[in-house]
Amino acid sequence: MAWAIVWLALGMVSIHFLLTVYGKYGHPDPDAYTMFWTRRGWLWTHLAGGALTVVLGPLQFLTRWPRAYPRLHRWTGRIYMVGMLIACTGATGLIATSPAPFEIRSAFAATALAWLTTALIALIAIRRGRVRPHRRWMIRNYLVTLSPITFRILLQAQIAMGLAPSPAMVATLLWLSWLLPLLVYEGGYRIVDLVRAATAQRASVATPISPRTDAGSA
Repeated sequence: MAWAIVWLALGMVSIHFLLTVYGKYGHPDPDAYTMFWTRRGWLWTHLAGGALTVVLGPLQFLTRWPRAYPRLHRWTGRIYMVGMLIACTGATGLIATSPAPFEIRSAFAATALAWLTTALIALIAIRRGRVRPHRRWMIRNYLVTLSPITFRILLQAQIAMGLAPSPAMVATLLWLSWLLPLLVYEGGYRIVDLVRAATAQRASVATPISPRTDAGSA
């Protein structure tokens, strides 16, 4: 139930983010697009693919229908992967044509690489029938998917603290937008594993061992 609430909250935040972004770029206005105006084709390619991944991600984790409808789950996953590849194509075009400093472009490229890498490992895991590792790597992948939302939150926090968004700070926040959620997830997952192991160990110690009866004795 707790995880369902978490994924529901992430879904709501993601939808709000999409409405905000698409509201900004919904009308072909050079003033709204600023530096993206001459690269709006790459931008919309990135946004179109990204919208698929942001929307489909919570559906894969929030409900139990993947177990009840495995075929639907597989097709939804394939659409998710296609959306990710489309988004990465747009991101590649944006990075290649960006006038931003190298540290910002390299941070964007690292995010795209992390996105593709986590998806590839998850795909290899499920092809080998390893469901649990597949699920864990897809969670990691979706945390990278949400990096634009995390970046905006971190950026607004920095601005609220009175810090000017310099290129170095923007690049740092781009790295943190996916590294920080992954570190939090890994730490939380390992803590849960340790608690479960300790609980199982205590339960095994507390369980009395039944005396064995010697079948040969009368």
